[in-house]
Amino acid sequence: MTVVDRFLQYVKFDTQSDELTNMTPSTPGQMIFAQHLEKELRELGLKDISLDDNGYLMATLPGNMQRRDVPAIGFIAHLDTSPDMSGRHVAPRIVEGYAGGDITLNAEKGVVLSPAEFPELLNYKGQDLIVTDGNTLLGADDKAGIAEIITAVAYLMAHPEIEHGDIRIAFNPDEEIGKGAHKFDVERFGAEWAYTMDGGEIGELEYENFNAAVARVTFTGRNVHPGYAKHKMINSIRIANQFAIMLPRWETPEHTEGYEGFYHLVSIEGTVEQTTLTYIIRDHDRDRFERRKKEFEHLTRKINHEFPGVASLEINDQYYNMREKIEPVKHIVDIAVQAMRNVEVTPKVVPIRGGTDGAQLSFKGLPCPNIFAGGLNFHGRYEFVPIPSMEKAVEVIVEIARLVAAR
Repeated sequence: MTVVDRFLQYVKFDTQSDELTNMTPSTPGQMIFAQHLEKELRELGLKDISLDDNGYLMATLPGNMQRRDVPAIGFIAHLDTSPDMSGRHVAPRIVEGYAGGDITLNAEKGVVLSPAEFPELLNYKGQDLIVTDGNTLLGADDKAGIAEIITAVAYLMAHPEIEHGDIRIAFNPDEEIGKGAHKFDVERFGAEWAYTMDGGEIGELEYENFNAAVARVTFTGRNVHPGYAKHKMINSIRIANQFAIMLPRWETPEHTEGYEGFYHLVSIEGTVEQTTLTYIIRDHDRDRFERRKKEFEHLTRKINHEFPGVASLEINDQYYNMREKIEPVKHIVDIAVQAMRNVEVTPKVVPIRGGTDGAQLSFKGLPCPNIFAGGLNFHGRYEFVPIPSMEKAVEVIVEIARLVAAR
């Protein structure tokens, strides 16, 4: 079975995660998909296969060398797709030999994937692309990663002449809601280091990510008949709006790039009586990250000075920049860079403007850089994945396994 065959099969599973259920996995579709993968891994003949009650699936491809000093390494991908858009009834289509220009995804709804809006499309002229039907996301994040890992393992099993140490693989739930690593048993996984196959376009290699927090600011008002409200009404919606415009307008996702951090207002829920603003706070630099959180505390105090007791603030850290954990073992990045070059992929070492399970896993004792899975425009109907990118990701995994053994 090819990587494409696997991918087209996997995207049929509806595995959207849901942060409101307070369960692990957060949705039943993820466990159904994990059970399917468990069966596939058993049929392949992998060892030490385990699927726990929380939806964490692990397995081993045993090493084929006499030497015992080759470190066990791991490859990890996540089962869930983003809650941002439906992942039910995904109907992928292959555009053969993309010639450039627009790709009509859904003529009835006028959904068009165009290089005018997504210029990166033109980097893949002449290649076969997998696209959506314009109604759902595709699921390359991260079912492309899962397909690539399993295909690479199957290739290594079929080619025993390629020497390798123990290869551990894991597929976990709920990455998209920031909980993928929460119940990941690093000790049971038993690898010295690992790679998440969860990056974007071909060549991406990431070992820096945002420090991340979520902030909820709740404003409690007082509702009075508007005709008789003078000096009595406290309109929490208006006060919440006042808070929002006090944050710097240029430090938002739509105005930042590279290493620049931001404040991002992700939801507003409110009435006159009570309004809640939910923000995510992001910055690569730890000191700036802490200052951004202090700014929320400062603005909350400022609001409460004008409207005593109206505003309350809750801030929770989500994950931290894994660079501080990767730098002491930088050779694991060097191996991935060399593997890419060996299979004629140009490495693009860039900071993640987001987070991966690898960030949290690195702080749990499993250093875990992130490697491209090949997809683009994740989390929406314009998502696509070039087939050659997935095939190269398979080659990179195989080459990493070979290089680790050779070293």
